[in-house]
Formats: sequence, C-alpha cells, structure tokens
Amino acid sequence: MTHHPPDVRRYFGLRKALWRLRSAGPVRLLQMALRRMLRPAWYAGLILWVVGCTLRANPVLPTATPIPPTATPAPASSGWATLQPGIEERILRPPNSFFAQLVAIRIDPQQVDFRVHYRPGDPLFADDWRTELPDAAVIINSNFFDGADRVTGTLFADGVQHGTPYRRRGGTFYVQNGVPGIQSNLVQPYADERYDQAVQAFPMLVTDGQQSYFDTRADRPTRRTVIALDEQGRVIVIVTSFGGITLIDLSAYLPTTDLDIVNALNLDGGGSTLMDVQAGESTRSVPSFDPVPAVVAVYPR
Repeated sequence: MTHHPPDVRRYFGLRKALWRLRSAGPVRLLQMALRRMLRPAWYAGLILWVVGCTLRANPVLPTATPIPPTATPAPASSGWATLQPGIEERILRPPNSFFAQLVAIRIDPQQVDFRVHYRPGDPLFADDWRTELPDAAVIINSNFFDGADRVTGTLFADGVQHGTPYRRRGGTFYVQNGVPGIQSNLVQPYADERYDQAVQAFPMLVTDGQQSYFDTRADRPTRRTVIALDEQGRVIVIVTSFGGITLIDLSAYLPTTDLDIVNALNLDGGGSTLMDVQAGESTRSVPSFDPVPAVVAVYPR
C-alpha cells in the first residue's frame, strides 16, 4: 500500500488514520482529501459501498432456471485475447477468493519498449498519467513511496538512478538492452548494478516457479499490482480490478496457473494499484485511489 504503516488485520483503519495524522501535516491531509473527493474513482468506490450494503440488506433470491439442451462443447481456448501485436489480455478468478478478479496483460518484449517514469514529489492519478503518456499502450504503478511522494527502493528511469536500493529485500524488475528480467534480492542481493530501466518492491511472490511468500503476519485482502516473467521471457502484469486478495493466497495461486510464471514481484498495492490499457481497440482502466509518483509504461515499437 502507499506509504502506510505496517499492516495488521485488527483496527487497521484506525491505525492507518492515526499514522497519517502523525506523519502528515494539515495542508498535506487537506490535499489528500481534495485529491480523492475530486476524482471519479472516489465516487465510484462510495457507490459500490452503498450498493453492497443495499444488496446485503435486501438479498435477491435466485429463481429456478430451465436446464438448456446439451450443446456441442466449444474448442478449448488459452483464454488470451490479442489486443494488438505483442500485447494480450486475460481475466483470472482465483479459487477461494470470491471477490477477487485479476486482469493479466501478457507482453512480448520483442515487440515493445519498457520505460519507467518518475515524478518525485508530484504524483499523478491514472487519467493524468494517461495524459502525460499518450503513446503508452499499458501503464502500471511501481515502487512503494513515502509521505513526500518519493520512491522507496531504487528506480532507474532512462538510465538515471533514484532512491536507496533494497539489497536483501523484495526484488528488482529491470530492463537492460531491451531485455527484461526479475531477480530476487534475497537470492541475488542487489550489488549496484546499472540498468536502463528498473523498479524495486517487495515481496517476491514466485521465485524459480515456486511460491516464495509464506508470512501470514500483517497480511489481509487488498488490491494488488504484480509484475512477472514467464518461461518464454514474456512480461505479465497483473492487477486486481475488483475486490482484494492476500499476499499469501496470491503467492500460492500464481504457480498453479498455466501462466508458466518463473518469477513474480509484488508492487505497491492498495490505494496505489493502477492499470491503464489502450491497446488496439481495447481500453481498460483500473484507477488508483491515491496518486502515484512512479509508473512502468509499455510502448509499441
């Protein structure tokens, strides 16, 4: 989540509010409130909450539906829909997570360019990032950041390094000479490597094809942003478009899919989760509830 205190399930909302009161001055709190209240995403969240309360108070009972005649099964499908050359989309619904829906975008690095964009102290919402980066086919949020809207961990934007590196925590998504990679900073500690583009976050969810997060402390269902690499070297970016999922459930689920994920890194989530896709005829937006100062953008070649 965005520069939040350590997560605990009990009294999370109260602790979050107290932390923000302690770490942000009145002007900062007013700015944050105005940013939310002046954005459609804030009103959309309020409407969903009201509708959910109404549905819970007045449940709709299912009616009997006639069983249709047996039809010839449709041919098997991979589930991927091509948006434009090198960019595909798929919807995933993890078991045991009723409200969680994952939007996965699979990207062929031979047909696109990856760039990291960073605005320290000047974060943007999804629609503002879209205005800022009109040629990007895909935009997602990246690093965690502090109360001054500066990234934690290191970040490389067009070869320029920012932030203080995580050396033995989380992982690093990087691009060097057009080739993307993800490394675990626990397996291979960051040793001041230089990259064309890179972001860092935590934790690693999948390492060498296996679940790699097992800590249940401070874990709760919330929105997530993930960047992964599959066996063919393709990049897969994943966000929860609705509902939430715990880190441990997501870490356990991803290796069981047919996505062939080798390594997967959890990026900033919660109010920061952001995805904007404008590829081919497809337009999809998963807006953040908080403005974010750094994103990874994908550009068709």
